[in-house]
Amino acid sequence: MVIDYDAIGLRIKIARIKAKITQESLAKQIALSPTHVSNIETGNTKLSLPTIINIANVLAVSVDDLLCDNIVKSNHVFNKEAQEILADCSPYDIRILLDVLKSTKKALQKDQRFRQNLIE
Repeated sequence: MVIDYDAIGLRIKIARIKAKITQESLAKQIALSPTHVSNIETGNTKLSLPTIINIANVLAVSVDDLLCDNIVKSNHVFNKEAQEILADCSPYDIRILLDVLKSTKKALQKDQRFRQNLIE
């Protein structure tokens, strides 16, 4: 299993910014150096389970929110993100975004069928 530390770091950074917390403040609250927090956010260092739990608690997010790119059954996190994205959209914006989403899904399915045919 390959763990995507870049994705975890990016989700931590996004959660930290949404919480209006600086790297320095987060570092102090979880007893790490600001440099270490920076390295976590850039995916340059691995983080331990206690560290990710501490970060989630300080940022008031679930560990699922931070790890969802690495967990197979994370649809609830992605559904929540989609709802947040659409929350402030006009009906017109939603219609356009749905058209883009449908087109993207169709292209992905076509690519998957193409790849499957190559394997067979």
